Amino acid sequence: MQSTLPTPSRGAGAEPPSSLRGYLWLYAALYGAYGTESAYLPAFLQSHGLAVERVGLVLAAGTLIRLLSGPPIGRLADHLRLRKQVLALVGALSGVIGLAYVVAFGFLPLLVVVLAASAATASLAPLSDALSVAAASVGRGFQYGWVRGAGSAAFVAGTLLSGQLIDRVGLVSIIVTSSALFLTTALCAMRVSSQRQDAAQPEAGAFKFLWRIAAYRRLIFVVVLVLGSHAMNDTFAVISWRAAGYGGGAVSLLWSVSVAAEVLVFFLLGPWLLARLGPARCATLSAGAGALRWGVVGATASMPALIGAQSLHGLTFALLHMVAMQIIAKSVPERLAATAQTVYNSFALGLASASLTFASGYLYRWFGMRAFWAMSALCVAALPLVGALRSEEKRA
Repeated sequence: MQSTLPTPSRGAGAEPPSSLRGYLWLYAALYGAYGTESAYLPAFLQSHGLAVERVGLVLAAGTLIRLLSGPPIGRLADHLRLRKQVLALVGALSGVIGLAYVVAFGFLPLLVVVLAASAATASLAPLSDALSVAAASVGRGFQYGWVRGAGSAAFVAGTLLSGQLIDRVGLVSIIVTSSALFLTTALCAMRVSSQRQDAAQPEAGAFKFLWRIAAYRRLIFVVVLVLGSHAMNDTFAVISWRAAGYGGGAVSLLWSVSVAAEVLVFFLLGPWLLARLGPARCATLSAGAGALRWGVVGATASMPALIGAQSLHGLTFALLHMVAMQIIAKSVPERLAATAQTVYNSFALGLASASLTFASGYLYRWFGMRAFWAMSALCVAALPLVGALRSEEKRA
């Protein structure tokens, strides 16, 4: 069965082609803010008087709050039928709260700011995805992968910009810049075109209703296994590469390959694959690529092999994320789009990543680079679930 992205499955109110520009600006501002701050926030916290051992504690608390606050905000946006307005509000709050980092020193003040900022930013990406997927699905002017690819490129640009600004101004620059970009996100959110939301409400509780949707439920399990398998790479790849004798230039090259592959899939290859293979077969391709990628990383530190493994990032991450967006768009009622996106983001991405990151520490200590084979096994375990997704696709 072939399926295309976008799919004309949403309600009335077609998007004009010019809506692409608005969503490009929205994703550029949002992911630029993430990229500007995320890599250097631990160093900033340390510079404001936080002991090294407490940096991890504060950031872990922020992750927990992010997981807990995202779904309720998404549910509120659906219930009020004001997704664009809620996105603008949390974007503005993220910018204002972020500025409080500048005047916060010591454990308790920084903990309070991290918790507040984490609660505010938790729903930014899911709400943006709910809006953009709905806009793209009417088939006027753009595809979701284009705007998400722009976000990935903006993330890299934000990280590079921070490195330059820190050398000239200091670590405070990441706070000012990211806060300005979050405020820009709020402005962009108010300017994007959005689909009119269905006023009907689900018969059962929203979260229970979502879990009864077989395609959505199986998608969550697949994403937990395949995207969750990236946790070890995010945490220990650089450590393993440096242990193999590679310097900063080689490490930067390997990361650049993965980012380039991600952007390529979002912009070009992903939409093409989805149009020809459909979401279930693309999920199979993603899981298979993950099994191969982590199997190679666990077996050798050869530079050509690592470059090949990193080039699979577009398939193991970007393609599966696009699959998730299409399955959510086709299987979840429009009235629950933001709720579904925040649950996907918080639990399938956030909780799985946090849990597997914790487990990865022990696995890497016990097995070294061969611990990546455990991540390969997770991707293999996802394949039967992908088969169930294909059955759902045929029934649809």
